[in-house]
Amino acid sequence: MRAFILLTLPLVLAACGGSSHRDARVVSAPAQAAFATGPIYSQCRASERSASNRQLCGCIQAVADRELSGRDERRIAGFFNDPEAAHAVKISDTTANDAFWSRYRDFIGVARRTCG
Repeated sequence: MRAFILLTLPLVLAACGGSSHRDARVVSAPAQAAFATGPIYSQCRASERSASNRQLCGCIQAVADRELSGRDERRIAGFFNDPEAAHAVKISDTTANDAFWSRYRDFIGVARRTCG
């Protein structure tokens, strides 16, 4: 499972884009790539992944700002340093973790379309 998490985070790094209200998002149409700084940007830049350049990390953060709550952003940023935490959420059977994981998967998809 650790391999899955380590493969999932680079998918996010292969992505990018925009603000912070999930209700305003449009999943069907890719958004314009943008740039932002925040917790995901910081962890992305601090990572040792070769794909973690300034523009890509800024794009991913911009998508996070548009698609996720601040709480979800901080939680996802923690996955960079602790991929086991992501695994624990994924295999958890709680309604809250299932909902979070669904938002996380949606975020990855939008980031890939926007920043890729």
